[in-house]
Amino acid sequence: MIRSLFVIYSRENDPRHNLALEEYLLKTVKPGQCILYLWQNQRTVVIGRNQNAENECRIQTLEGDGGHLVRRLSGGGAVYHDLGNLNFTFLVTQEDYDVARQTEVILRAVQLVGLRAEKNGRNDLTVDGQKFSGHAYYRTGDQCYHHGTIMVDVDMAPLEKYLNVSPLKLQAKGVKSVRSRVANLRDYLPDLTISRLNQALVEAFGSVYGLPVTELRYEDLDQEAIAQGQARFSDPAWIYGDSRPLEVSREARFDWGILRLDYSQADGIITEAALWSDGLEADFLSRVPGLLRGCPLEAGPLRDKLTADPDSTGEAVDSILALLLG
Repeated sequence: MIRSLFVIYSRENDPRHNLALEEYLLKTVKPGQCILYLWQNQRTVVIGRNQNAENECRIQTLEGDGGHLVRRLSGGGAVYHDLGNLNFTFLVTQEDYDVARQTEVILRAVQLVGLRAEKNGRNDLTVDGQKFSGHAYYRTGDQCYHHGTIMVDVDMAPLEKYLNVSPLKLQAKGVKSVRSRVANLRDYLPDLTISRLNQALVEAFGSVYGLPVTELRYEDLDQEAIAQGQARFSDPAWIYGDSRPLEVSREARFDWGILRLDYSQADGIITEAALWSDGLEADFLSRVPGLLRGCPLEAGPLRDKLTADPDSTGEAVDSILALLLG
């Protein structure tokens, strides 16, 4: 049961630092605590754990403009951040993890500033049918987080300048571009500020959980651990990944997300594999290539190998098999 609430604000707009602080809070949150972390990035594309960097982002254009490409721990799709966007993260242990309750904090905060929002789809919040907030989730052991964006006054032009959005996703949404399905809260409430939204989020946080909210002091955190995390999130091997071409490449969109599987085989045995996806099951999907290597390209052995993973889901396994054997 949640017994104490904390809020912490990032002091930096560097996405590598902010992701490292998020990871540090994830590792240190204690049972009975819920931490709300509020943070902003300057000119950043954040890709999901298992996405292909080159497919999702026009990297040279972004970096040429002084922007940053980073990869987060959670699954989901690529998003653009600037200082018109406010990021939130709820950090709790497994027993207190409640996505509906956490989402209610965001919905109530938006209501407090004067707008009516609703949940729409697997991980989106909308006003008047337009998405202003996308969410993703991550768990390691008993530590969990739920994070997302809140678009207040984001410059929309870079969405199409920096992001490569899969035609499969646009077709599924029935739109021509990512820009056509998102909106800023200031489009509906012109005087809204990030500061006011921060206040509303903290007020809603305390209201939903029925507890006082205490601010965490940045000075009390382990600065060396955060710096080590920042180094990991800055590592090109983590950010860009390995996109060497393999013999076969297949891609499709399923109800749970887009999946691309690349593989090579010899004598009916998978010798190498790579997976790219915006699916939310980040850890399982990241382990799939290792599970496939050395496995016969046959339904039975493949299913046995994939379902043996404790984080596997039936729909993801079925989708992987459909791509490999279809």
